[in-house]
Amino acid sequence: MNICVVGAGIVGLSSAWFLHKAGHRVTVIDQAAGPGMGASAGNGAQLSYSYVQPLADPSLLPGIPGLLLDRSGPLKFAPQWSVEQWRWCMEFLAACRTSTSRETTVELLQLAQESRRAVDAFMAEEQVDCDFARTGKLVLYPDAEGLRKAGEQVKFQAAHGALQHILSPAETLAVEPALAGYASQFHGAIHTPGECSVDSRKLCQELARLLAGQGVPLYFDTRVQAIVRDGRRVRALAVEHLSEGPRQIEADAFVLAAGALSTGLLAQVGTRIPVYPLKGYSITLPIDAQVTAPMVSVTDMRRKTVFARIGSRLRVAGMVELTGLDATIPKERIEQLQASTRALFGAGWRVEDCQPWTGWRPATPTGRPVVSVSGCDNLYINSGQGALGLTLAFGSAQRLVRLIDPHFKE
Repeated sequence: MNICVVGAGIVGLSSAWFLHKAGHRVTVIDQAAGPGMGASAGNGAQLSYSYVQPLADPSLLPGIPGLLLDRSGPLKFAPQWSVEQWRWCMEFLAACRTSTSRETTVELLQLAQESRRAVDAFMAEEQVDCDFARTGKLVLYPDAEGLRKAGEQVKFQAAHGALQHILSPAETLAVEPALAGYASQFHGAIHTPGECSVDSRKLCQELARLLAGQGVPLYFDTRVQAIVRDGRRVRALAVEHLSEGPRQIEADAFVLAAGALSTGLLAQVGTRIPVYPLKGYSITLPIDAQVTAPMVSVTDMRRKTVFARIGSRLRVAGMVELTGLDATIPKERIEQLQASTRALFGAGWRVEDCQPWTGWRPATPTGRPVVSVSGCDNLYINSGQGALGLTLAFGSAQRLVRLIDPHFKE
């Protein structure tokens, strides 16, 4: 089958990879100038296979007013004249139920384990340069109540195969000595020894390299202008290349894996998916002899910030903003990430070379990705992985292939 994949981020390229491996003729298009330049470019770099609790959880509700009122807080809501924004928010609040959170957690754990197996096999088989490392992960909790609730989640996830440990501050420092200067700021931690980290953009570049080397066409600087239909089937995509002008790309099937931009394309065929862009920020700092950098990935729940070593750099990411497709990078957000780095790991960081970045995580209210057929018989969707996009990409891609080709075997 001839299949066109729209999107060259980690979800789109992993979809293209597994479709190609299943024997299909694949074409990839993306409006960016190269692979992995959207939400994949500067994400948190953590492969969190076991720490998958969705954002929509009843424990979040009491803290929302305080988070919204804190101008420097990690959560920002900018009300807009947007039906989709308000509809998504209402659906998110409705999903903040224990039963929904538990059901989603189980589903995400299963998908994450599929992804882990696929990533492990890919890393073993392909020679790729993407700073992949099996680092383990620590999640720091500032108080006893937060750690107690996290412990309940650990017990629940243990019944579904997740291996995690509750640590005291002293035990946490034994795992990651770089946190010594921050020991008084957390009550304890959850340690997940099997988690990994990877440079998502480098992984995208390597996937693109492998695909191109195996004859898969990849077209960048190419924007989808319209979806051309014959009844319930898509016949072609009307696209325009930045320098070559308009053309049509025909195929037997089409996959929309363009992250938060997928919703606008689907609107052309009268299909809605509950995906909204949750804006986040990151910085990437060089690691040298002047700093104390962690070896283990760290998530600080006090500051709602994640830290991951990728090669000789430290990725620092955080914030959740509901501001639509806003691409601005306020100075104060970058300063917050810089301050968080100094708070956890001391001074000496060369923040003048911090590579500020922002991106849109395509999130569903429940946290469950959308891997399905759209309103057209041959138009497929792979989107909505949210903050777990990097973690769930390979598993979502394999599910997409099985949806398109039920006889596919990994």
